[in-house]
Amino acid sequence: MHKRQSANDLTIGNPLTKILLFSLPLVFGTLFQQLYNFVDTIIIGRCLGESALAAVGVTYSLNFLILGFVQGCAVGFGVPVSQSFGAKDQDDVHRYYWNGLWLSAAISIIFTIATILMTVPLLRLIHTPAEILDMAADYIKIIFLGIPLSMLYNHSASVLRALGDSRHPFYFLLVSCMLNIILDYLLVAVIPCGVAGAAAATILSQGVSGLLNCWWLFAKTDGFSARKKDLAFSAAHAKRLCVIGLPMGFEYSVSAVGAVVVQNAINALGSVAIAAQTTGEKIRQMFTLPMESVGMAMATYTAQNYGARKYDRIQSGIKSSLLIQYVYCLVSWLAIFCTKTGLVSLVLGESSSPTAVKALEYLTRISVLFAIHGSLMIFRNTLQGMGYSFQAILSGIGELIGRSSGAALAFTSLGFTAICYANPISWLLALCYCVIMVFVYLRKCKDLHEND
Repeated sequence: MHKRQSANDLTIGNPLTKILLFSLPLVFGTLFQQLYNFVDTIIIGRCLGESALAAVGVTYSLNFLILGFVQGCAVGFGVPVSQSFGAKDQDDVHRYYWNGLWLSAAISIIFTIATILMTVPLLRLIHTPAEILDMAADYIKIIFLGIPLSMLYNHSASVLRALGDSRHPFYFLLVSCMLNIILDYLLVAVIPCGVAGAAAATILSQGVSGLLNCWWLFAKTDGFSARKKDLAFSAAHAKRLCVIGLPMGFEYSVSAVGAVVVQNAINALGSVAIAAQTTGEKIRQMFTLPMESVGMAMATYTAQNYGARKYDRIQSGIKSSLLIQYVYCLVSWLAIFCTKTGLVSLVLGESSSPTAVKALEYLTRISVLFAIHGSLMIFRNTLQGMGYSFQAILSGIGELIGRSSGAALAFTSLGFTAICYANPISWLLALCYCVIMVFVYLRKCKDLHEND
């Protein structure tokens, strides 16, 4: 019989080593996930054409808006679990898990019904071109039907990470990505299901990884079990979960509203701009999502040390994680500089078309500003790990203002160039706010601890 695995205590040991080792599986996970997304883009672009690629791309902002809320809540529900683990309170670890699961189920049901009913009106609201409206609706409706599976994966993965286990969510994500690629090929290239096939492949594979996370949590994780007394709904635990989780969901959605505004501006520039930005953004995400993984590692590290009241370790963790981010940003910029033409050509089949030229412009301009994004991921996740999720909403407002500014400038002579800078502007405004609030709250925590 397989030996049950002990959870990983991040409140002891060298911060740089702990964060790096904890974040590596997360980084590799997002790299494989983005590899899948990139393969998905290639399959859709090559097999179904630029119109299908634009149809999928136009749904990104709505996907971000709805699934961002779901993901944000799930990640937030893991914070009290992590804080309880850091405080060595095993009873609260279990109670927060089960109450988070019940809340996740309720959110999934409500959002699935609402989004299915509102799909076409939302696509029209962002001025989706008529020639790709039906394909976009076919794709996003199936994605929305998979919200319960998305919630299952994100909640189970966040709880495993809260206990210090970042390796097994990575292993199961790897299985999911491989399954996703296989299903993608079968449902798009072999069985002609169009963009709906690509969406079905995504939600089915995500459901598999969610089930694998749950299996490992109960069957193989030391100290974790399904005890009858923990299954009951607890108003106190549910309230704490909502206080942390719902603001994190809203923060993702507020940021996504800015993405919707930008998408509206891109749509006004035409199908070429939509396909170009979709191509460039897919490649950009392949390089920047690992930065978000380091941020997620920082959230867990912060939450455990916050629960243990080790505030100096949080400051040390910030310095260590920023070092990791800046080294990675430099490597990413060099990689994009050397490979961007080949990557764009791989997606579109050529590198000299108007679409390809704009995609190259997008990558060139945004890649030099990756360090802003990397820094934001550290400071925002530090705030979230400390439980100050409401402040994340306010940082999301900064992102909304930044993206809205870029969208407004797109209607001037700057055009597509403004779209290239919309994200970096949003990152910078949010970063400034998060840096200030992290040091304000750390100072407050230290003062309270010293006066106890």
